[in-house]
Amino acid sequence: MNHFETFLQGTGISFFYFKLILGFFFSFIITYISIPTIIKISRRKNLMDEPGTRSSHLRKIPNLGGIAIFFSLGVCAPVFAYELFDRYKFLFASFIILFFVGVMDDIMVLRAYKKLLAQILVSGLMVIGSDVRIRSLFGLFGVYEINYYISVIFSILTFIILINAFNLIDGIDGLAGSYTVVTSTLFGVSFYRLGENNAPLVILCGILIAASIGFLIYNLSNKRSSKIFMGDTGSMILGFLLAFTGISFIDIFIAKRHEVFYHLQSAPVIAVAILILPIIDTLTVIVTRIYHGKSVLSADRNHIHHKVINLGLSHRRSTAYIIAYYLFIIIVAYFLRHINVNVLLLVIVTLGFLGAYLPIFLLRFKKD
Repeated sequence: MNHFETFLQGTGISFFYFKLILGFFFSFIITYISIPTIIKISRRKNLMDEPGTRSSHLRKIPNLGGIAIFFSLGVCAPVFAYELFDRYKFLFASFIILFFVGVMDDIMVLRAYKKLLAQILVSGLMVIGSDVRIRSLFGLFGVYEINYYISVIFSILTFIILINAFNLIDGIDGLAGSYTVVTSTLFGVSFYRLGENNAPLVILCGILIAASIGFLIYNLSNKRSSKIFMGDTGSMILGFLLAFTGISFIDIFIAKRHEVFYHLQSAPVIAVAILILPIIDTLTVIVTRIYHGKSVLSADRNHIHHKVINLGLSHRRSTAYIIAYYLFIIIVAYFLRHINVNVLLLVIVTLGFLGAYLPIFLLRFKKD
């Protein structure tokens, strides 16, 4: 314990809460202050998102908001959650790789395979290099402990799928940022309840929440001069971190060296429930494209947020309704957490698909 920690204890302030509060504060401030400059440079250099066939906006908008999010995380996480970088050696390197790939894609538009290669690289660094992986399914599909090599492959695929799935939900104002706030809050509270060993993860979640709120103030602005999108830079970094916290949430129940911190049989399904929106959105889009004989990589307007927008709702209302519905799914998962994991997964996935297709039925009913 250093002198500063001793001083804080004398004042009755926990060092953990001190770091959490300061991390949250500076993360918000850095994001909030950085974005106006990014908007100004984007407009001056014409670094804008052009409206397209699948866009939900009608004018050019700066799309480099992810730079501010990265800047906030890059400064605050190593300062206030520095223990993470001792525990997960390749976490910061993964940040940097995704940041540069995201910026290049937002400015130049990279080919899909180049982004995929970067995602495979960072996923491999985290899973193999930092040992962040899914080791057990707790009886889901009859599977408990997973073979190391299968665990590595499964975990890398999970990272890649969630990074891309999160990118797909970033289609209307406020949705990706609000979803990050909700999921980070839920994971943060869970990590907090699981003991002081997880304090750095709690602080990381707090930093994520603050950075997202700072971004949302501009993303949801009605003023054209203040509007900004997070772009691929933001969506890949946030998708990566949500995958990281989700896998850590599952893994935390089987402690390193087989020491059990706390046991929750349905941990993998609870994680699926928290991350259900991008998972279901990706699955429904793939199913729809295959059904219509299209490539699964083709762009369209079959995402959940597009379906809700088609009901005539504003971006803000659409975001609010989508987030509210998927919060309902998480609440259901929490109250049913002690039932059989396979039954719980079936309930969660069914509710997820119901939410995805409900806007279509409502639109048909509205037309009739």
